[in-house]
Amino acid sequence: QLQLVESGGDLVQTGGSLRLSCTASGLGVDVESYAIGWFRQAPGKERGGISCISSRNYVKYYEDSGEGRFTISRDNAKNTVYLQMNSLRPNDTAMYYCAADPIYYPYCPPSGGFFGSWGQGTPVTVAM
Repeated sequence: QLQLVESGGDLVQTGGSLRLSCTASGLGVDVESYAIGWFRQAPGKERGGISCISSRNYVKYYEDSGEGRFTISRDNAKNTVYLQMNSLRPNDTAMYYCAADPIYYPYCPPSGGFFGSWGQGTPVTVAM
């Protein structure tokens, strides 16, 4: 079974940067074949999709992509997908989750509802 662990969330000032990490693991699981996506959910709001990167490094942007401020990347040797977030704003405050999917290989699923495995999330707080 695939397991995902997010890290890197923190309290930052407006305009600051953070790099989130999502590390995948699983006994007998071909982690490299999974597409990994980043999502976020602010208090009182619905979950929004940021972006996804497939095992072939195809990138798909979802509706909450960060307006060009967020960049997704992947290091297969470390089984880790990163989300670099720059020029952070208070409305970026949210719990950030990563999720994985093997079905749409070599591409990413069309939306968050198609991802089968989810991490526990890492909190990001952007202070004014």
